Amino acid sequence: MRFQARVEVSLKPGYSDPEGNAVKRSLKELRYDVDSVKVSKVYRIVLDSDSKEAAEKTLEEMCKRLLANPTRDDYEIHIEGEA
Repeated sequence: MRFQARVEVSLKPGYSDPEGNAVKRSLKELRYDVDSVKVSKVYRIVLDSDSKEAAEKTLEEMCKRLLANPTRDDYEIHIEGEA
């Protein structure tokens, strides 16, 4: 089966987000009243797997090995259905 997934990787609390801070400053300069901006990366992945559970396991492995830095990043995996 082919599954479509979304993996969102974001910084853990306490880590500096220079890109988010730059966007926040720019929005404030444009007179938007924002308290904070946090930047995340979203990966859309289509993969073949025998089951949804096996797809989740593979995506978890991808995050740990490449997509996220376990020291500073959190990630969420969402399988959006069969592709």
